[in-house]
Amino acid sequence: MKIRIFVPQNKFMNREMLYNDLSGFLAMHFPCKVQKISINAGFTCPNRDGSVGYGGCTYCNNQTFNPAYCHTGKSVAQQLEEGKRFFVRKYPEMKYLAYFQAYTNTYGELEELKRKYEEALMVEDVVGLVIGTRPDCMPISLLDYLEDLGKRTFVLVEYGIESTDDETLRRINRGHTFAVSAEAVRKTAERGILVGGHIILGLPGEEREMLIRQAGVLSQLPLTTLKLHQLQLIKGTRMASEYVKEPEAFHLYTADEYVDLVIDYIEHLRPDIVLERFVSQSPKELLIAPDWGLKNYEFTDKVKKRMREKDAWQGKYYKY
Repeated sequence: MKIRIFVPQNKFMNREMLYNDLSGFLAMHFPCKVQKISINAGFTCPNRDGSVGYGGCTYCNNQTFNPAYCHTGKSVAQQLEEGKRFFVRKYPEMKYLAYFQAYTNTYGELEELKRKYEEALMVEDVVGLVIGTRPDCMPISLLDYLEDLGKRTFVLVEYGIESTDDETLRRINRGHTFAVSAEAVRKTAERGILVGGHIILGLPGEEREMLIRQAGVLSQLPLTTLKLHQLQLIKGTRMASEYVKEPEAFHLYTADEYVDLVIDYIEHLRPDIVLERFVSQSPKELLIAPDWGLKNYEFTDKVKKRMREKDAWQGKYYKY
């Protein structure tokens, strides 16, 4: 598939910012502090139930991104109300985005999807939706609905892209090609819907130079936001078993190595893409490696410090 090149209207950013962060992006959309609250809406995944494949992606254990209050025995509204309690005492004026995170949140009958999205929007102080999904699970009928919904509230669709290399996608049992991701991003953006992407850095077989080239490939897509996550080996996954059998096939970055990789990556990335995060934190009881002992904000501080030392900024080496 030939990828249509996307050129942003605003090509340049203030170098003092170093990179476009999520807080700045949200401030452009909301006059108040906004926090995402994760929801497990009870969906499954076509890569688990046989529609696309079985067993899921080799790295995936959904327990790693479900807070304690996310339980399919609770309604969407219940989960949101419980999530709000984490923040309301400290930030009584806080507003919230309902984050449909676990599994594939566009995989279901249209009316069921609409009911759950609308239930979330009925909760007090919920001002929008973030919908995590796969690029092969976005039917036209749902795009029609989300296009209309986006005219009355904040909507961001976040696609799991994971890699731009088809061999890697096959190796991790992803069940789709990069062309499918590119097409989904393009079609969603054409509807005026904000589009996010998720990428894992350090998947087996993907060397540093390959990842830097990946930044240029992704920059050709009309992405609004991008999440970067380091590869983590999680208990109970197929990839963890592969690591035991063939550890030499994996390069698990040290924290300092990964800081430098992230900086090189974002220097080659289109400067208007909003970078939501650089790392993921999995529960210690599930994490095999790497265990850096750093919280997200601590890692981000290291990235910013190193960027200043290197006189680095997002898009420094991006070629339009």
